[in-house]
Amino acid sequence: MIYFLVGIAGIVGALLRYFLGIYFNQWWYHDFPLATFITNMAGSMALGWLTAFLPRYKFIHPYLLTALGTGLIGAFTTFSTFSVETVQLIMDAKWGTACVYILFSVVGGLLFSWLGYRLGKAEERRWNKG
Repeated sequence: MIYFLVGIAGIVGALLRYFLGIYFNQWWYHDFPLATFITNMAGSMALGWLTAFLPRYKFIHPYLLTALGTGLIGAFTTFSTFSVETVQLIMDAKWGTACVYILFSVVGGLLFSWLGYRLGKAEERRWNKG
């Protein structure tokens, strides 16, 4: 059952990423890979929040948490696309953009994960008070 849930959630995450890429490619014509960057930052924040907040609900089955984290968010975010886009920027001698992309992705991913985690913990504390 867990394989089915992770697979279905993965399909949804991959489709969301695909549609987000289509949307950004309609109006973003710059070298910086904005669609992948936004996707990875949103996924980092969502996974941070999910990790900190959702497990407090005992009625949420662990399979569903795995499906959301590994399936949905895992398929939505993409390290491989980030890597290939960075290599393409380097091969095209766009070193500045490549360095900014790497720096923003690493620092941003950690920052958004931390922010999502903090928001999840703050929401958990708020629920525990009420």
